[in-house]
Amino acid sequence: MVPTLKISAIQVLALACLGVIAGAWLKRRIRLLDWLNIPASVLGGFLYAAIALFLRDRFLNLEFDLVLRDILMIAFFTTVGLRASLRLVREGGRQVLAFWMAATLGVALENVLGVGLAAALGIHPLAGLICGSVTMAGGPGTALAFGQTFEQLGLAGATDLGIAAAMFGIVAGGLLAGFAGGRLIEKHGLKPNRAPEPASLEALVYGGDPPERHAPAVEAAHASEHASLMDNVAAVAVAMGLGSLISLAIQRMGVILPAYIGAMIAAAVIRNLNDRFRFAGLAQHYIDDLGSIALNLFIVMALLGLRLWELAHLALPVLLILLAQVALVWVLGVAMVFRWMRRDYDAAVMTGGYCGFMLGTTANALAGMEVLVSKYGPAPRAILVVSLVGAFLIDFTNASIITTAANLLR
Repeated sequence: MVPTLKISAIQVLALACLGVIAGAWLKRRIRLLDWLNIPASVLGGFLYAAIALFLRDRFLNLEFDLVLRDILMIAFFTTVGLRASLRLVREGGRQVLAFWMAATLGVALENVLGVGLAAALGIHPLAGLICGSVTMAGGPGTALAFGQTFEQLGLAGATDLGIAAAMFGIVAGGLLAGFAGGRLIEKHGLKPNRAPEPASLEALVYGGDPPERHAPAVEAAHASEHASLMDNVAAVAVAMGLGSLISLAIQRMGVILPAYIGAMIAAAVIRNLNDRFRFAGLAQHYIDDLGSIALNLFIVMALLGLRLWELAHLALPVLLILLAQVALVWVLGVAMVFRWMRRDYDAAVMTGGYCGFMLGTTANALAGMEVLVSKYGPAPRAILVVSLVGAFLIDFTNASIITTAANLLR
């Protein structure tokens, strides 16, 4: 009989931290991984999953205490809510709203396509939803967040399917972003706009020059009680607490939704009230850092128990759905986004960014746009619009659409 080793929550936290470091090391050593913009946390998590799969039923079965995983998931989406400043949306102007509408329409169409093809191929409709905006526009974080919910609704292996689909999307988005934008630039002979452009995202967020990425050293021990970092940690914790009450109230109405929705709503309310009344020392760079830490550790923890063997019977249908999603996003980018965004150079760069985050992550989008900018010239308007929509706006509409669809399909 194969023995089972139980890994405690503290030990899982240590493994998660080491997994992020290992993933970053792999990206430095293997250039293809860095070029594809695969997150270090995903690489580290897959490394652990491969080790656990090799040991399983041969030498040792591993059992992980993942209590911290769900807390970190909620913490990350809380920081998404704390980024949701209506002031930034207003500063971005009409193009932010137009691009947000294009992304929201894309999310809806991804789900229609996924569910429709799932029905045609004879697999569970929720599998089609997972291969829709859950993993395409949502990426691995959203896939992991909704995985447990979908498993409760009857789709076995939903989390593992979500990770596999999200990884496909990251690769496809990384490849398509630069290609789609570059093809439009060369086809139409577009040149960078030299006219004055909107302020950078950092300038809008910080209200001037962005502060240093690290907090200044405190002069005395008691001063740490008033440090801005503590204010931001407290805001995240309070939003998580209030959000748990909001989620509980919504669930009592019979609506199935992931645990983070309430926290994200509470955080958005806190952020916008604070923009108006300035009662808390919120700093965007601290919020971004806290979100990045929570997301990376959460992804590694979620991948520790990846069960790819449960996906064998879904391999071909899922691949067909995912290839169809790539074609859909490409068509939407060229036929809709480029036209809506004025058909100029920045619009072409935005189209590349659209393909990047509608198939993978915002990091994919920005990396693809950076390639275009370095080759053809600056596109500050495109960077601003894609950053605002991809950083937080699309997460709200995507979560709402996924939740609605899941409740209709359960």
